[in-house]
Amino acid sequence: MTDINLSSAYLGIEFGSTRIKGVLIDDRFNPVASGAYDWENRFENGYWTYSADDFLAGMQGCFASLAADVLEKTGKPLDTVAAIGISGMMHGYLAFDKDDRLLVPFRTWRNTTTGEAADELSALLNFNIPQRWSISHLYQAILSGEDHVGDVDHITTLAGYIHSLLTGRREVGVGEASGIFPIDSLTGTYDAAMIGKLSGKLREHGFTKDILTVLPAVRNAGDTGAVLTEAGAKLLDPTGTLKAGIPLCPPEGDAGTGMTATNSVRPRTGNVSAGTSIFSMLVLEKSLSAAYPEIDMVTTPDGAPVAMVHCNNCCAEIDAWAKVFGEFAALSGHPMDKSDVYAALYSNALKGDADCGGVVSYNFLSAEPVIGVNESVPMYFRKLGGSMNLANFFRAQIYTAIAALKIGNDLLFENEHITADKLLGHGGLFKCEGVAQQILADAFDTPISVMKTAGEGGAWGMALLAAYMMKKNGKSLPDFLDGCVFGGMEVTTLAPTEEGKAGFAKYIENYKEGLRK
Repeated sequence: MTDINLSSAYLGIEFGSTRIKGVLIDDRFNPVASGAYDWENRFENGYWTYSADDFLAGMQGCFASLAADVLEKTGKPLDTVAAIGISGMMHGYLAFDKDDRLLVPFRTWRNTTTGEAADELSALLNFNIPQRWSISHLYQAILSGEDHVGDVDHITTLAGYIHSLLTGRREVGVGEASGIFPIDSLTGTYDAAMIGKLSGKLREHGFTKDILTVLPAVRNAGDTGAVLTEAGAKLLDPTGTLKAGIPLCPPEGDAGTGMTATNSVRPRTGNVSAGTSIFSMLVLEKSLSAAYPEIDMVTTPDGAPVAMVHCNNCCAEIDAWAKVFGEFAALSGHPMDKSDVYAALYSNALKGDADCGGVVSYNFLSAEPVIGVNESVPMYFRKLGGSMNLANFFRAQIYTAIAALKIGNDLLFENEHITADKLLGHGGLFKCEGVAQQILADAFDTPISVMKTAGEGGAWGMALLAAYMMKKNGKSLPDFLDGCVFGGMEVTTLAPTEEGKAGFAKYIENYKEGLRK
């Protein structure tokens, strides 16, 4: 059995798009137990959503799975930890009245129904406000005259909502807040000048409530004050085993936990987080010369400016095809474990032509604003005279998972001459060792590193932020991560190859040609 002192362990729970994952780490920051709960969004009444019942069932199911793993490995009931952190999909819209009643079903980041609002706000503020940001959702509801707007008392994100259920506090970390409304890097909170412009515009439309009371309060990494209430403990663990009084760190979005999990919070570092969606984060030394609709300006969990390219689609189409091939294996009389299906398909993909033999795939299960695609249109095509085989077909699935991200990042590399000392990958796309990592290195013409903990993802990053709150001892977040967490971390780095670079460039040429048609 594992010997662990639960009172010095840290728990991170992240509400991802397809899985809620909990990771428990020891006082040396090593993962020692985990739990998970699978869930799926639904398209209802024109919106991608999860129900409030999904939140509770998922949170409790994840915690129960984690508690069972802890009991099996340590022989101890999970009755306490040193601190907890909650993370979730960034952006989206959860609106409540003064009695904390949810006014409309959760509208996730995946929705692209706020184009009018995003365009107006971007012009008003001279700052790129993406469709998925929380303020776009609120403003679109106002522009559309939705009935619930008159009852809105406050709005928040998924991470902010779960945190409030557990602690009674309406607050988010600064990284999460930067996906709600622009942040002033000097003050570490919402940009006051932009808030003033927004307030005037809202009044023109009859929305007179003070917007600063509508938005959640902003907290910096390491800030203290929130604790697990009695009601929160019973919500998280209905068995009553978990004790109240545990500190909670500021809740963060999946972008912030991804930066933390890859030690990419210092200027000139960056990461690529790849799951249901894919996004890159480059921590900047200075502001960009212009506003780009393809690039979001957000922050690290400690408030440093970050250029973010966010694409709605990544692994979901890969998962769909892996399921198909798994079904075929079963029909052939040779059923395969799901992980073995992925390993076989990924490894074989590297045997394909570097340009995928003229095969091009589009993984648009939802719209992709970065490249101007406004519909859900998954498809593939191949050129006559090309080479259609399994290796090329699946290699194209991996290429398309990062193609839109590549196009968005070219604006930073070519227009802004941004460079990074290191780029790290994490998330499900990188679980099959060396495959997507090599393809990304070729696509970005940059060495890509993957840490041993890449598969743990944002839940581990959230646990690290919980640990930072309790163990920072005056250190900045970058210094804490460098000196206390990642100093001896096992890292694998792959450099781009000439053949791979040329092949991906040809694929992107074919990809863009298909978009024009």
